[in-house]
Amino acid sequence: MPQETDLPETSSATTYKRVMLKISGEALMGPQGFGLHPPTVRRIAEEVKSVHDLGVEISMVIGGGNIFRGLSGSAQGMERTTADYMGMLATVMNALAMQSALEDVGVFTRVISAIPMDQVCEPYIRRRAVRHLEKKRVCIFAAGTGNPYFTTDTAATLRANEMSCEAIFMGKNGVDGVYDKDPKEHDDAVRYDHVSFDDVLTKRLRVMDASAIALARDNNLPIIVFSLDEPGGFCGILAGEGTYTKVGN
Repeated sequence: MPQETDLPETSSATTYKRVMLKISGEALMGPQGFGLHPPTVRRIAEEVKSVHDLGVEISMVIGGGNIFRGLSGSAQGMERTTADYMGMLATVMNALAMQSALEDVGVFTRVISAIPMDQVCEPYIRRRAVRHLEKKRVCIFAAGTGNPYFTTDTAATLRANEMSCEAIFMGKNGVDGVYDKDPKEHDDAVRYDHVSFDDVLTKRLRVMDASAIALARDNNLPIIVFSLDEPGGFCGILAGEGTYTKVGN
C-alpha cells in the first residue's frame, strides 16, 4: 500500500485534471445478472487506478440497479419515496464494494453519503470532499442526492458541478457511445461522434435523464459516453483515443 504523501502528478497524457466517472449498478454484477461480481468490481477498480496513476482527480457515482431500483419497486406497487430510499441504500452498498476493491489495488478512497451513516462513510460536506480530491483520494458519492425522485444520473451531474469536474465520463456496458437508436436491437444504428445537449433532449437519446442533461447543459459540462468493456478503455478515452461520443454544447 502506498503512502498518502506519495501523490502522483497530473500526466501530460490527459488534458483532464478532475473528472466524474458515472457507472450503473448493473456494471458491477458481471455475468451473474444480479448483485455484485467481485472479479468485475476489481476489473473496474483497476481501470480507475490506471487513470488515478496519471494524477487525475476522480469522483465516482455508482447506481444501485444491480441490487434494487426505486422506480421498479414503485411500479410494482411500493410507495415511491420508500422505494427510492431503498435504492439509495443500494448505492451505498456498491460504493463500499468499490472502495474495498480500490484500496485493495492501492488507491486511497472516501465514500461520501448524502444520507448520514457515520459508521460506514462520511456525510457529504462539499469543502471536505474537494480537499479529498486535492489529496488524490477517489471520492465515491453514494445515496444519490439524498432525495427521492432524483436519479443517480442527476446526482452525478450535481456532484460533478459542485466538485468543479471538467467532464462526466459515462461508462456503459456493451455500448461504445450514443446511437440514434438502440444498437442492441437495430443493426443499422448509427453512433454519434458528437451530439449537442439539445439534440439529446429533443431526440430522446439514451444518455442520462432529462434533468441531468439540462443541468449539464446549463453549466457547460461535457459528457463522454464510452464502453467499460474494453480493458484500458477509461484511460484511453481520457487520452482522446478509442471510440466514444462527446455530448456538449
